[in-house]
Amino acid sequence: MSMPKDEVFHEMKKSWKTHIKSMEKSIKLLEKHIAEASEMADICTDEWCEATEHVIDELSNALYSISEPKWSDEEDNKKIKELKRRVHDLYANYKAAAGQ
Repeated sequence: MSMPKDEVFHEMKKSWKTHIKSMEKSIKLLEKHIAEASEMADICTDEWCEATEHVIDELSNALYSISEPKWSDEEDNKKIKELKRRVHDLYANYKAAAGQ
């Protein structure tokens, strides 16, 4: 029989990995939409720009507010750093697309 502590730890770690994967999936979706928008000048309406900027801000806030648990492994920590870099690049790509 497993100890309650082990079960709780296992669930937390599984949730942590799911959270990181979801953040990565969200960034991929935004990257795709911004790339498509940069190819079509008329898509960058005020409404689109405002909504996109809001989503990027929320995603950025979520990423930068993560306090990496001491039990997370180096792979997770590298992934978070990579996601932070990608959201930074994503914002630059958004600004380029919105400025067309």
